[in-house]
Amino acid sequence: MPDRSFLDWPFFEQRHRDWAEELDTWCAKTLPVDHGDVDAACRDLVARLGEAGFLKPTALDTANPGPLDVRTLCLTRETLARHDGLADFAFAMQGLGTGAISLFGTPEQQQWLDRTRAGKAISAFALSEPRSGSDVANMDMTATRDGDDYVLSGEKTWISNGGIADLYTVFARTGEAPGAKGISAFLVPADTPGLEVAERLHVIAPHPLARLSFNDVRVPASALIGKPGEGFRIAMSVLDVFRSTVGAAALGFARRALDETLDRAGNRELFGAPLFDLQMVQGHLADMALDVDAAALLVYRAAWTKDMGAPRVTREAAMAKLFATDRAQQVIDRAVQIHGGDGVRRGHIVESLYREIRALRIYEGASDVQKVVIARQIK
Repeated sequence: MPDRSFLDWPFFEQRHRDWAEELDTWCAKTLPVDHGDVDAACRDLVARLGEAGFLKPTALDTANPGPLDVRTLCLTRETLARHDGLADFAFAMQGLGTGAISLFGTPEQQQWLDRTRAGKAISAFALSEPRSGSDVANMDMTATRDGDDYVLSGEKTWISNGGIADLYTVFARTGEAPGAKGISAFLVPADTPGLEVAERLHVIAPHPLARLSFNDVRVPASALIGKPGEGFRIAMSVLDVFRSTVGAAALGFARRALDETLDRAGNRELFGAPLFDLQMVQGHLADMALDVDAAALLVYRAAWTKDMGAPRVTREAAMAKLFATDRAQQVIDRAVQIHGGDGVRRGHIVESLYREIRALRIYEGASDVQKVVIARQIK
């Protein structure tokens, strides 16, 4: 039985506890899904999550506008990750892909949100480029004003949901000023002429990823999200909301690894006694439990701080993502070690967790970049 005592912490309200319980029950009945065809699995997961109402926290409710509830986002990612990493991915990308539209979109643009929250459209966040991942201000892609339109030219890469998304939030250089102040954000439907999937990217934990080519992609000026030159600020505002949720997903992976290892230690005998009786194993389990609780405290502090109205939680979110993802990697590595040969057997849950966790220390700001962010925030 997974530890649920953290739900009694003062970060949460009763609605959060009810949500977590309802989602966990749904997950136990529904997940994991077959990952054989990753594209089909993601489409199916988005549809199922939407039909069950679990995509509602990912975007602004146009009928009842209000701020995104970061605690609910984090609880959802943690719970989904504990059951199925691909389900967490499907949920997370719906939020990240539409974050800019929720926070800065026009009423016309926000019409997409009813569809993404219902699981009837898939969204994606197109920020990274071949020469600019963590260094967003160094992007090369351009958006040139041409009458009542913008013409987008360049490439985006490592785009989650690339190839299956119905809409992309795309960032491009519009040139109002050098560097970060000359970037703008656009809403680009996937069927826009000139937008092509140049390459599908395959990674150790299969997810739909792609490199996209924008070959003179023409969009109306109404596709601009926010104002010209505000793209960097928009991107950072979106990441400010969603970065702590990456830590929450890592936390879900770590909790599952700890649960699996506790079961292993209690049921596997070594030298005539349960594995748990070995003091070294007890030491590993204690370290794992400590890392899980410490990560949870940082993740939900960041989420609570944002929900309480803080305009930015750059420091808190960076700390949460850095600590939770790095420590989850250590927790899962210990789980693999205690599981022995089964820990590296293809298809075992601990082996899949080992593959799932690694990317979280890279995307939405690599661990080393988070250290730079934290240092600048405490200066």
